[in-house]
Amino acid sequence: MLFNSPTFVVFFGVVFCLYWWIGARRPQNALLLVASYIFYGTWSWKFLLLLMASTVFDYYCSKLVAAAATQQAKRRLVLASVAVNLLFLGTFKYAGFFVREAAELLQALGFQANVRTLEIVLPVGISFYTFQSLSYVIDVYRGKLQPTRSLADYALYVAFFPQLVAGPIERATHMLPQYQVDRVWSRSAFESGLQLLVWGLFKKMVIADNLAPYVDAVYTNPQAFSSSTLATATVFFAFQIYCDFSGYSDTARGVARTLGFQLISNFEQPYFSRNPVEFWRRWHISLSQWFQDYLYFPLAMHYMRKGGWASKYKAHIVSMGLIGFWHGANWTFIVFGLYWGVVIAGYLYWQERFAEAEPGTALARLATTSGNSRVAGALSIAFMFVVVCVGWTFFRANSLGQAWEVLSGMVAGAGVDRVLRPEVVGASTLWSLVIGLWIAEWIYLKWPALGQAMAARYVPRLIVRQALMAAILFSYIVVQQGQVLPFIYFQF
Repeated sequence: MLFNSPTFVVFFGVVFCLYWWIGARRPQNALLLVASYIFYGTWSWKFLLLLMASTVFDYYCSKLVAAAATQQAKRRLVLASVAVNLLFLGTFKYAGFFVREAAELLQALGFQANVRTLEIVLPVGISFYTFQSLSYVIDVYRGKLQPTRSLADYALYVAFFPQLVAGPIERATHMLPQYQVDRVWSRSAFESGLQLLVWGLFKKMVIADNLAPYVDAVYTNPQAFSSSTLATATVFFAFQIYCDFSGYSDTARGVARTLGFQLISNFEQPYFSRNPVEFWRRWHISLSQWFQDYLYFPLAMHYMRKGGWASKYKAHIVSMGLIGFWHGANWTFIVFGLYWGVVIAGYLYWQERFAEAEPGTALARLATTSGNSRVAGALSIAFMFVVVCVGWTFFRANSLGQAWEVLSGMVAGAGVDRVLRPEVVGASTLWSLVIGLWIAEWIYLKWPALGQAMAARYVPRLIVRQALMAAILFSYIVVQQGQVLPFIYFQF
């Protein structure tokens, strides 16, 4: 069941009306849990059983961790939870990849490799709810929270349907208290939630889904297109994946807000970042924070104890490499992550060089100029966007060879452009969508008070008083597409 489908509109409408008609916390939670299982079960009841099994296991594991008498016993239980969760994730997401790579390695060494590749269907959302479950058990172990007494509340934390499939990856310390208090109807929360929901669907259906055919056509055969078209398609993909993923996150936050819940923001205008560290603080924030808290900090402490001038950078490279691998069982994602690890490590290295530079030297003057000049700031944003687009090339390409074709084609030039399919929207129209989005986000970034005042004055009235017109427009967009395109991050 997709957010951008008429089926979800009907589903959510029924859940919303029943939820606020009930008006009491516990039956509301029960309704949301049942609705979440129905929502997830529409993909496969087998996937639903896996979700339930993971939920029950981690619920009781956390209780055992809290009750354990010794630190060693607690550690063993946490390791058991991590092992079981990663076993589920590894089996369904990575088993086929390792089997294929092992077979190719054996063949390269001259052995006969008659290994059948595992064809396992990836349960939708498993990467997201697995990380939520792991963070819960680890936080109980670290003493950040006590395990909840209610299995239903914990199950709702894992399976809450707005953010179940593609995040944000929430923490129990943020969500469980919201499930354990009464929710009161708020018109302002409903209007702002509906506004966020519509904005998210607009980014997905109007911008991302119109950029997708152009990007797909070019990346299917990059050798057939000129360097300018390859560059255009890569820029379009940067905005496609941003509008697709942030559109999902905004829709999830909007749906949750209309029900009285607050989900964390997953994006903060990432393409206005001036350096790679800032970019990952603004892009997929919940994933970046998860890896920072549960992987990077322990790795950094480990490497720093070992010493050596490069030890401080290894944690960045390893963490980003695993972030890339989290996205999928493909070498393109691994290289994507390692690319960012090297970029971040290189940036931090030069930052230290700037900080250690003697006053009056060329390096010190460069650091001062780049920090104070508006022009330098704008150039930093532009340069950072190029760095981001290089990374997206690996992310979007089907293979490392295709990624190299695109990158080399952008630099050296490729063939003469072939004519795109008639149904592909023209580049000029797509550029107008991209530039319009960039200007809108720039206004909200530079003048947030103006943007909020305009939204408070005009948007709620448009949505609340002309809801029927909005629904007609929504239905029209769905029909015009001819098909409902899934969100990109559903495959992860």
